[in-house]
Amino acid sequence: MTIQLIFKIAAVGIVVALLNQVLKHSGRDDQAYIVSLAGLIIVLSWLVPYIYQLFLDINNLFNF
Repeated sequence: MTIQLIFKIAAVGIVVALLNQVLKHSGRDDQAYIVSLAGLIIVLSWLVPYIYQLFLDINNLFNF
């Protein structure tokens, strides 16, 4: 995992938090929820390969 991935996740978190607050204050709670969900999906799509590699490494570690 690189430091760039951590910075990307932080940037998405900041942008999603700002959009969420703006949308909630303007009375668009449904759209704020969708923005939060989209941010979560984006970050999870970045993390899935690392989680898959972690499971492979654990599997190889305990295979004899």
